[in-house]
Amino acid sequence: MSGIFSTKPIDTLIGETKGKQGLKKALNAVDLTMLGIGAVIGTGIFVLTGVAAAQYSGPALVISFIFSGLACFFAALCYAEFSSMVPVAGSAYTYSYAALGELWAWIIGWDLILEYAVAISAVAIGWSGYAVTLLKSIGISLPAAVTLAPGAGGIVNLPAMIIIGLISWLLISGVRGTSNLNNAIVVIKLAVIALFIILAVWHVQPANWHPFMPFGFNGVVSGAAVIFFAYLGFDAVSTAAEETVNPQKNLPKGIIYSLVICTLLYIVVAAILTGVVRYTELNNAAPVAYALQRIGINWGSALVSVGAICGITSVLLVITYGQTRIFFAMSRDGLIPSLFGKVSAQHKTPVTSTILVAIVTMIASGFLPIGIVAELANIGTLFAFIIVSIGVWVLRHRQPDRKRAFRTPWVPVVVPLSVLSCGYLIIHLQEATLLRFVVWFAIGMVVYFAYSRNHSELQKELAAEANKPAS
Repeated sequence: MSGIFSTKPIDTLIGETKGKQGLKKALNAVDLTMLGIGAVIGTGIFVLTGVAAAQYSGPALVISFIFSGLACFFAALCYAEFSSMVPVAGSAYTYSYAALGELWAWIIGWDLILEYAVAISAVAIGWSGYAVTLLKSIGISLPAAVTLAPGAGGIVNLPAMIIIGLISWLLISGVRGTSNLNNAIVVIKLAVIALFIILAVWHVQPANWHPFMPFGFNGVVSGAAVIFFAYLGFDAVSTAAEETVNPQKNLPKGIIYSLVICTLLYIVVAAILTGVVRYTELNNAAPVAYALQRIGINWGSALVSVGAICGITSVLLVITYGQTRIFFAMSRDGLIPSLFGKVSAQHKTPVTSTILVAIVTMIASGFLPIGIVAELANIGTLFAFIIVSIGVWVLRHRQPDRKRAFRTPWVPVVVPLSVLSCGYLIIHLQEATLLRFVVWFAIGMVVYFAYSRNHSELQKELAAEANKPAS
């Protein structure tokens, strides 16, 4: 059993990126920051702000965002250190392999598979809803039969399936083109958010901020746990390690810059939104657009809807990208079939894993109403943050002299704060979410001991070493 806790040497992990199956390096610090903003600014700011304010936090939504942002920031410092030491695809999965051993790496990899797959499906359904509404506003009405899943009153959610297919095709065609499109989309949605701030700030009525905490402090924390979905994806920046130029310096910059920018935007928008509209009125699918409608700026509302579609498109782009890179890393280690690690000779992108992710998430978004299952993405992310944070502290003790281009400050303080804040948010998720997560974990353990352990490249190397004749 000791072999399942064996770690993979960092030098070995880095060496694997230089083989024929390596990915093309094309991204810089600006690209990574835009990638992070692309992942984070989307569903959270355009959809979840209203639900969280109306049902959980009230005007104290600002504090909910600060709480979630702090939990992410502590974890981001840990991710930044790992990314500067282990600039390899796979994010938390790879970091766990280097610090805690194969079994923990598998647990996190299995966890991330669920997190990203659920998130891709949920975001695609959200994109479909905005697209259908926008088309309706210009006189094009699509029938419910082809825009809703069977459980939601239709036959198939075709727009959700189409957008995943297009995103996957783009990812296969090359990371440079993907990054350029993401950068353009990010500029558009930041401009739309800036427009909302400029138009709405003059209509803030401080009376709408009273009572500030209508659901009490527990409501604020529950709101933070719900809107944590808004931060899903900033860790996807670290999955781009193998496609980053000078990753030791650029990855920490991309991770931290994108998180700080997004958190500040969330706080400002939340404050203005709850100041313009009474929190009790915000429980709808497009709260930002609704707020502008309420103050009579209908043209601004239409622009926000366009920005929302752009925002959700870039979220979909980045989290699909992250999912495929995790599959790629796990396949290279032998924990899932090697077929999924196949790289396109022309574009140097993981084509098979991208196709697999596309097929699974297209079926899920086309035929399944997601509902509460989306919370599984939150618990998956929070669990990954906890493991990565612990891994930083472990490696500080095991390999204190290893070069770190970025060092997490005050590790004895930051790591416990990261673990405690993420754990606190987990226990405020619904019981059904926790149960589903446990079931997924149990299935993962069966898969590991039935297949992955026997096909692991590391286990094969350890067995070969053990069978060498004594000299």
